[in-house]
Amino acid sequence: MQASIPSIVGQMIVFAIFVWFTMKFVWPPITKALDERRARIVDGLAAAEKGQKALIEASSRGDETLKAARTQAQDIVAAANKQATQMVEQARADAESEKARIVAAGHSEVVREVTQAKDALRKQVGELAVAGASKILKREINAGAHAELIAELAAKV
Repeated sequence: MQASIPSIVGQMIVFAIFVWFTMKFVWPPITKALDERRARIVDGLAAAEKGQKALIEASSRGDETLKAARTQAQDIVAAANKQATQMVEQARADAESEKARIVAAGHSEVVREVTQAKDALRKQVGELAVAGASKILKREINAGAHAELIAELAAKV
């Protein structure tokens, strides 16, 4: 089975036309599609790398923000504790001043009561002295006439 030369030459010409047709009309769209695909892959890889860098930066910023928030929270807690301590100290100072005021008021009330009791006692002693002197002398002493003498006697008591 030998093929004839004109048939081989015909086949070569047909093959050459097929290669030319493929190179002219089929190959450019395929290479264009491959180039577009390559460009999309490169862009995708660049976007992925950019996204990864952005993720790392966002994570870093998130850590810094969290650290700052923790510090701020600690500052707020410390300020609240300080304010609570100041409020307790202020309440303690107010209570002490109120206690001192109540004690002073009580003390002045006691002094006033003692003074009133002494005055009442002096009056009663004066009356008793007049009554005693009246019984001793067996006559009545006029308390109005001898008021100065009774006041002097009460003052001595």
